[in-house]
Amino acid sequence: MKAALEVVILPVSDPDESLRFQFGAGLTDASAGSMRGLYLVVPDIEASRRELIDRGVSVGEIRHKDAEGGWRGGFRPGLDPDRADYASFADFRDPDGNTWALQERGHR
Repeated sequence: MKAALEVVILPVSDPDESLRFQFGAGLTDASAGSMRGLYLVVPDIEASRRELIDRGVSVGEIRHKDAEGGWRGGFRPGLDPDRADYASFADFRDPDGNTWALQERGHR
């Protein structure tokens, strides 16, 4: 099965601020800032992180899975040395505190 998640409705406290950062107003009754673990999959995590920072978003350092001996949930600093799909991450929060992760896939 091939599927794509294309819409996620996020709870926000300030619709005007939200429109500058993301989309929508009045679409959910969930509490603002309650979303966790949202992933934005990008082909170049360094460029995407830099663009977010240039737009004023505080983005954490890039880290990659420590897969030595099989992945057990650990991370090492920096990019995955092989730029393997789904192996490099950087975290940030939107203005309401919803948590996001950039994840690299398809880097060429």
